Amino acid sequence: MLATISSAALQGIDAEPVHVEVNAGEVGEPRIYLVGLPDAAVKESEDRVFSALGNSGFRPPRTRTTINLAPGHLRKEGPIYDLPIALGILVATKQLIAPALDDFLIAGELSLSGATRPVRGALAMARLARSLGKRGVLLPALSAEEASLVEGVAVYRVTSLDEAFRFLSGEKPLTPLDPLLARSRPASAQVTEGLGDFSEIKGQHALRRAVEVAVSGSHNLLIIGPPGAGKSMVAKRLPTIMPPPTLDEHLEILSIHSAAGRTISGETSWGTRPFRSPHHTVSDIALLGGGTIPGPGEISLAHHGVLFLDELPEFKRSALEVLRQPLEDCNVTISRSAGKVTLPCAFMLVAAMNPCPCGYLGDTKHECRCTPSQVQRYRARISGPLLDRIDLHIEAPALAIGDLRSEKPGESSAVIRARVHTARTVQHNRFSGSKTTANARMTHAQIRKNCGIDSTLGDLLQQAMEQLSLSARAYDRILKVARTIADLAGAERIESPHLLEAIQYRSLDRAVFY
Repeated sequence: MLATISSAALQGIDAEPVHVEVNAGEVGEPRIYLVGLPDAAVKESEDRVFSALGNSGFRPPRTRTTINLAPGHLRKEGPIYDLPIALGILVATKQLIAPALDDFLIAGELSLSGATRPVRGALAMARLARSLGKRGVLLPALSAEEASLVEGVAVYRVTSLDEAFRFLSGEKPLTPLDPLLARSRPASAQVTEGLGDFSEIKGQHALRRAVEVAVSGSHNLLIIGPPGAGKSMVAKRLPTIMPPPTLDEHLEILSIHSAAGRTISGETSWGTRPFRSPHHTVSDIALLGGGTIPGPGEISLAHHGVLFLDELPEFKRSALEVLRQPLEDCNVTISRSAGKVTLPCAFMLVAAMNPCPCGYLGDTKHECRCTPSQVQRYRARISGPLLDRIDLHIEAPALAIGDLRSEKPGESSAVIRARVHTARTVQHNRFSGSKTTANARMTHAQIRKNCGIDSTLGDLLQQAMEQLSLSARAYDRILKVARTIADLAGAERIESPHLLEAIQYRSLDRAVFY
């Protein structure tokens, strides 16, 4: 008897439909034939499924059985087909009669006992089921929770093969998960827990201001300073002043992390913006994304959040150069023999570096031991095109002993976050109805509309551009930063102080690197 179960294959962060066809009762040697371009994990499902069937009280097939994962040209990976294969065997051997089986999209890994285990890409599968007009989705417990965020499709949580069997046969009704309950979870999450607070930062008032401006407009930031100045300490507290993601942003974040399997391991918290800090030995593929079947890398995992690159010159030149196009386009297209996927990566780049190899160039308290050629080679590791895409460059000088001894706390993260939230609200209202979410993502047309300056300020900006030898890209980025500073000040138009501060944040790339 032939049975067909609807399932899915993950391609990047999207799901493609897969039909699990099981034909039992064939003439020939009693064994299982699994076809349809499966990988090693899919091929191993035979042993898991047979053990799960036996331990759940069902009868494994005793005839030649062919299992086809269609379409055959699409590579299948992972253990997500265990549950649909097991149910297909039960239908093909007439142990399960389920007239409404075609109404559901089913995925799940099975343990040897028959219990279900979570799978990657649950959110994408729920969206696929909705687009296919399916009545619902059957998924393991943890996967079902994240899939229930998708509206327009019922998501059922099954804890075992036996429970799925009894639900499909009509013996045990299940209640679909409430999407409103799932959507209420991100709003209650706190992003500041366990991350420290900006009140712990001593001194560094200019750096704190630059960080506030950068977060308010989602601008890229480069921090230059000697060892111990607090560069990493400040960067790691960025999530504490970032507003929580909107529901749409949260769904995008969760889709990427679900495809990478991070929601299964509990690495992704509800209602928080991602903060990724890869080591400087990271490879190009790990940073950009890829693999045999292309998947998200660090830049996509930082979508709507922060990608922090500490000790920027220590990263491989090739790894840094692959960031140039994603920084501009907010997405990356990865082509492999197994297929091509486009992944979103609208992240805020925050980088930290020393001014020279020893770290003490320009420090009045320590003597720099680097030769001019060593300093030049060190700075040359950061290319001009990459530096041009970083909106704010700020110097973090060494702290004075008086600042370290001071018991007076700095401004707290909650106070800064309130100002950032106000500025982001202004931007949300400004870009309502468009795909733009922050000033740093403005298109050229939006820059012309929202960043207009009078002739006096235009002459000032032209003079700064000529003296600093800045590019046309830097011109647009200065206007974007000035717009953010004006939003923080509650100003309708960009004024002289806003533009001057924005220009100040671009001076270091010429003063330090050339």
